[in-house]
Amino acid sequence: MIESSTKVALITGASRGLGRNTALKLAEKGVDVILTYKSGESSARDVVRQIEALGRRAVALQLDIANSKSFGAFAESVKNVLADTWQQTQFDYLVNNAGSGNQASFADTTEDQFDQLVNIHLKGTFFLTQKLLPLIKDGGRIVNTSSGLARFTLPGYAAYAAMKGGIEVLTRYMAKELGPRGIAVNTIAPGAIETDFGGGAARDNPQVNAHIASLTAFGRVGLPDDVGGAVAALLSDGNNWITGQRIEVSGGMML
Repeated sequence: MIESSTKVALITGASRGLGRNTALKLAEKGVDVILTYKSGESSARDVVRQIEALGRRAVALQLDIANSKSFGAFAESVKNVLADTWQQTQFDYLVNNAGSGNQASFADTTEDQFDQLVNIHLKGTFFLTQKLLPLIKDGGRIVNTSSGLARFTLPGYAAYAAMKGGIEVLTRYMAKELGPRGIAVNTIAPGAIETDFGGGAARDNPQVNAHIASLTAFGRVGLPDDVGGAVAALLSDGNNWITGQRIEVSGGMML
């Protein structure tokens, strides 16, 4: 029987990239995981197996973060999984990680591209969290995902960065309104990371990689472990007095 004190995190978009790394980092720290995937079921199952190999429990659920109409049914699935797998009614940590990129100049961004970014990054985070609120424990924590691009500017990311700016404002309001329940809400803002995001340019293009490295205080491009470790640290027991904050994880990019 799983103890009622078992900590459980729900991480969206955790079948790959930073979400996957965050799931594994939390599992290493003794946290069980509910992870979501959009279409990569095989990759999600692989993450589940890796978490189980670490001695923790994990469940993968399908979720299209762009489809807010599905959030009610998804919340019901989470409720059932909590009862069946953990004999619990609530979970501890929500990491709103799922997202997608779009590189287009301000002049060339289409309305469809803009709307898709709104649905995934801003509307998705807003209404999924709203639907899951009854399932989050008092004293729990929420981490929203922004980007270094909300602070510094690179041509081609106007719409994407605008959504992340919205996330940062939303985080402060969530922190204020959920404070009476003891729920801490913070934003993690990664810089350029060596993943497949944006076509994998930071990882796979030596010229891009070298240019980004030259812009950071540490002289290198970030790795998934840098971000996953930061999220896990933010959710650790010693950080329960931090809320409403934007924490940039960029290696000091463009200081």
